[in-house]
Amino acid sequence: MGLLDEPSKGTVQLDGQPVTKYTDKELARLRNQKIGFIFQSFHLINDLSVLDNVEIPLLYRSTNGKPRQEYAKDALAKVGLSNRMKHFPKQLSGGQKQRVAIARAIVGNPHIILADEPTGNLDSAMGNEIMNILQQLNDEGATIVMVTHDEQMAKRTHRLIRLFDGTQVL
Repeated sequence: MGLLDEPSKGTVQLDGQPVTKYTDKELARLRNQKIGFIFQSFHLINDLSVLDNVEIPLLYRSTNGKPRQEYAKDALAKVGLSNRMKHFPKQLSGGQKQRVAIARAIVGNPHIILADEPTGNLDSAMGNEIMNILQQLNDEGATIVMVTHDEQMAKRTHRLIRLFDGTQVL
C-alpha cells in the first residue's frame, strides 16, 4: 500500500493512475506527496527538535523555510504539541512521540495515512487520544489504513478487514 514493493500480480493505481511502471524516484515523490506513514516505533531523529522532525517531509518537497516551519507548527497544533516544538524526542513521553510521528505524517496533507500499530506502544488513555486524532483526520477527508492487534481500537474504525496469515477472514 505504501508503494514500497512491486505487486506479484495485477496493477496498483493511485488517484486512478497506474503506478506499477513508475521509477523508484517517481514512487518516492508520489509517497512524499500522497501518503503519510505513522510507524509503530515512531522513527524520530533524536538529534533534531520536534519541529525539525515534523519538517522533514517538506524538505523533500523543497518547501521554503518560513512556510515549511508554519506548516510544521500547524501540524503540531493539530496533535496538541505546540508547547513541545523545541523539545527533543528524548524529552517526550511515548504518547507525545507518537503525536510527533502523526504530525510528521500529516504535515504535507496526504490523501492516505498508513498507520502501523499507532497505539501499540501506548497506555489505553493515550491510545484513545491517538485514535481520536486519527478519527478527526478521517473526518477531514484523509483515508486512514491502520494495522492493529487491539480489538478495542479496531472497533472504533468505519471499516474492518481481518487478516490471518495474509488471507482475508470473513
